[in-house]
Amino acid sequence: MSRLKKLWRLVPLLAAMTFLLTGCGDPTLSALVPKGPVATEQLYLMKLSLFIMVFVVIVVFAIYVYVLIRFRKREGDNSVPKQVEGSHVLEIIWTVVPILLLLVLAVPTVSYTFKHSTNYNKDKAAVHVKVTAHQFWWQFEYPDLGIATAQELVVPKDKIIAFDLVSADVSHAFWVPSLGGKVDTNPGIHNTLYLQADEIATFQGRCTELCGASHALMNFTVQAKSEADFNAWVAKMKAPTSVPATAQKGEELFKENCMSCHAVNANGPGVAPNLKGFADRDTLAGILEHTPEKMALWIHNPQEQKPGNKMPAFGKEAGGKLDDGQIKDIVQYLQTLK
Repeated sequence: MSRLKKLWRLVPLLAAMTFLLTGCGDPTLSALVPKGPVATEQLYLMKLSLFIMVFVVIVVFAIYVYVLIRFRKREGDNSVPKQVEGSHVLEIIWTVVPILLLLVLAVPTVSYTFKHSTNYNKDKAAVHVKVTAHQFWWQFEYPDLGIATAQELVVPKDKIIAFDLVSADVSHAFWVPSLGGKVDTNPGIHNTLYLQADEIATFQGRCTELCGASHALMNFTVQAKSEADFNAWVAKMKAPTSVPATAQKGEELFKENCMSCHAVNANGPGVAPNLKGFADRDTLAGILEHTPEKMALWIHNPQEQKPGNKMPAFGKEAGGKLDDGQIKDIVQYLQTLK
């Protein structure tokens, strides 16, 4: 059997796999499932451009097939078809039609481009968030509310969120596919963006600029809440955390080893992720299941979980100075940060 025939047998398998894999995406991580006005308008532009491309392909193939059939060579017919080279009518048609198609695409594209570039950072009705990208985590500050958090951005539903985006080290890119397009974050350059969530849900965010060894692990989430729940979250973030007696040993160990980098009060961003509300988060480091076991593994040797991050290893087997019991005490304390 020839190689071509063997390859041809794989076509049905590839087709089946294609249809199967189309159902494996995350609906909270797709620009094709918009959950906000910005993403909805951007999807409209994608559909419009796709429709124009499909229309052009159909018309071209239709003309191609028509010409093949209409002007095919017939038995006994040695005549030469009429030549249309230099036809002013045809030249006008295939010049004007592409211009019209480009205008149909260009007008809404330019309109939405300017609309989506609107800077709401001085709008008092918007929720203002300063986003700082780090290798390999995200810092979120709410300057009007006096609080800061990391990895999990919380926003109110149906309100414009005005972003001021910058990077603390290398170039990154902030993207929440379900809510809108991406924007670069660069060191020393402040970019702006606005998004809005239409429903109460949790959306996935990603870094889309190659920024180092753990670029693919630089994940974050956006939690859209009702306005009442958002206000309750803000009040909870501002409230002091009470540490039970059973976790005070871990608190002392945390202060000795971690406090120089991690803030545990919401008004201090710190040089590492702010841990206020850490116990209520759904993920650890943006990628790990939030369990005591995973927390212990992370503290023991973060490089095994997220290569290239700037947190040192604390486990003795990984070159640190804490034994398993001490790490367990710190984990117990971290679970009180609600």
